[in-house]
Amino acid sequence: MSRVGKNPVAIPQGTQVTLDGNILKAKGKLGELSLTLNDDVEGAIEDDKVVIRPRGNSQRARAMWGTFRAQAQNIVQGVSEGFTKNLEINGVGYRAAVEGKNLKLQLGYSHDVIYPIPDGIQVKCERPTAISISGHDKQKVGQVASEIRAWRPPEPYKGKGVKYADEFIYRKEGKKK
Repeated sequence: MSRVGKNPVAIPQGTQVTLDGNILKAKGKLGELSLTLNDDVEGAIEDDKVVIRPRGNSQRARAMWGTFRAQAQNIVQGVSEGFTKNLEINGVGYRAAVEGKNLKLQLGYSHDVIYPIPDGIQVKCERPTAISISGHDKQKVGQVASEIRAWRPPEPYKGKGVKYADEFIYRKEGKKK
C-alpha cells in the first residue's frame, strides 16, 4: 500500500488544475505544466485537491500510484512556488558569472566553460562562488544543476569543485611521509 499515494495534493490559491482524460494540467503564476497519467492509475479533482488512485491491485499499479502522486505534487508546486537548487564553487580561481543567456564558469581548465542556459530556467550568481538555479519544472532544474556540477565534481582531498549547497563532502587524509 502506498503511503505517498494516499495523501491528496492540495491545490493552492491562484493555481488552476484541470483533468482531461488522463492528462493533468496545472496553470499558475510561474507557467503551465502537464502530466500524462499512466494507465495503471486514475486521477480526480475533489474539494480543491488532486486525488490519484490505482486502477487495480497489481504491484505495478501500486508503484505507479505513489510515483504519479509525487509527480502531480511537483507540477502543482512548480507552477505556484517553483523550485530552486543552490550550488557552491570551492577552489582557488574558481568562479561563475552570468553573461546574457550563458553561464561562464572558470573551473581550473585552460579555457572557460560556457554553459547555455535552457528556456524556463533562471540562473543567478549572487557571489562569484554561488550559483542559484530556479524554475518551475523540478526535473529540468535538477538536470541543469547536475550538468553544471559534472564539469568539476568535488574531490575528497581538498574539497575543490562544484557542489550542492547542502551536500557534505567526505574528506580523506592525504599521503603520509
